[in-house]
Amino acid sequence: MSDHAVVKRFVGYLREHNLPVTAQRLAIAEVLLTSHRHLSAEEVVTEVIAGGKRVGTATVYRTIDTLLESGLVVERDFGEGFRRFEPARDIPHHEHLICTQCNRVEEFREERLERMTTIVAESRGFARVRHRLVIHGVCLDCQTGVSR
Repeated sequence: MSDHAVVKRFVGYLREHNLPVTAQRLAIAEVLLTSHRHLSAEEVVTEVIAGGKRVGTATVYRTIDTLLESGLVVERDFGEGFRRFEPARDIPHHEHLICTQCNRVEEFREERLERMTTIVAESRGFARVRHRLVIHGVCLDCQTGVSR
């Protein structure tokens, strides 16, 4: 789905739920839904302002909640003391690697891990519904002293 189409889906969601379609909400949605990074609410504020729009932090948090409810954005907690958000993008479940030096987040998908989580859950009498794995370590660039 194109970036423009996903923003249009958000507009449709707002209208279906009788919520105002405002320039601020659209700017916030554009930032979050087109990002290839895992943004914090504060980073969203910074990017919206850098794009020439005025927006308050409370508006960003309320809009993020609406985006979460719509299913267009998912929440991530990487143990930093605040939440991060990424577009749902209709991609399969994935895991994250986080560099403890530069804070880079890398997504990955591993079929063997998916199978293993089901095996572990079932061996203990659980019907797996979902899981989350975050691996903290040092990325290759930081190990070799290369800066991006």
